[in-house]
Amino acid sequence: MAKRNNEHISISDALKEFVETNRLEKGLDKINVEDAWGKLMGNGVNNYTTAVKLEGETLYIQLSSSVLREELTYGKQKIIDMLNEELGKQIIKKLVLR
Repeated sequence: MAKRNNEHISISDALKEFVETNRLEKGLDKINVEDAWGKLMGNGVNNYTTAVKLEGETLYIQLSSSVLREELTYGKQKIIDMLNEELGKQIIKKLVLR
């Protein structure tokens, strides 16, 4: 553990430093992507979403409706752009709907 110094830092800076030091950013990104999907897609799509999984720069979405999957396929790039904007950084490069 690092030595304690007498400087005052904000809690957000301390948390960012903790996340970077312990390399927790990828795990937090996975959780944030799931939350962003739920928030942006709404209840209609969430009812048919069975799994959201981020592996590297690819987001895998498992859907229980083939009709919905086909509809979402037409707007993949828009969905990627919306999710990255919500997350505040370019995490997702590819979207796979299953």
